Amino acid sequence: MTAIVLPQPAESQPSGRGGIRLAVVISLTAWLLLVASLGLAGAFVAAPGTPPLPIAIGVAAPLVLFFAWLRLSQSFREFVLSLDLRLIAGMQAWRWAGLGFLSLYAHNVLPAVFAFPAGLGDMAIGVTAPWIMLALVRQPGFAARGAFIRWNILGILDLAIAVSIGALNATFTTGAPGEISTAPMATLPLLLIPAFLVPFFLMLHTAALMQSRQLIRSQARSGRG
Repeated sequence: MTAIVLPQPAESQPSGRGGIRLAVVISLTAWLLLVASLGLAGAFVAAPGTPPLPIAIGVAAPLVLFFAWLRLSQSFREFVLSLDLRLIAGMQAWRWAGLGFLSLYAHNVLPAVFAFPAGLGDMAIGVTAPWIMLALVRQPGFAARGAFIRWNILGILDLAIAVSIGALNATFTTGAPGEISTAPMATLPLLLIPAFLVPFFLMLHTAALMQSRQLIRSQARSGRG
């Protein structure tokens, strides 16, 4: 039987990937600082009743650059495929913080129509992430199973739905005094969620699905052999 192993932690990878790792760290740091700086300047705030285009750009631009980098750089693709899949899955546990959306709803900061689907969806992915990670530790081949693929797809759908609901709510808000809307998501510190964390978690899901596909192909080749 052919052994199936997950990518090893970065320390055991060839030193030639050090440059890519450094570029990734610098890019993430610059991205976070840029979002924070623009947030302080109010660059993501849109007028009530208009589509939140600044937020849309904040979500889409990093993803476009990420997929372009994957497309154009073989070294970056290899780096993504070498990441420890257990760590990638485990990092999604941070989404348990979606509980904060429910707290903000309880304090009349965010509307229920956004807070409940966004909060409960994130919590569902966050609370199951340790179990996914444990399954990968016990059986690396779990990454090629439908349950792992479905979990990542559901995680992507949760983020996409939350962003869509938030955008629709912002578009149809009136700006009337006392109105509860998703406007706070365009200001710090909540801005970091749509403009940094959402794209980042989507990148993690993409990396996980890329590794899953690679493992499935490897199994298929082994089966034919």
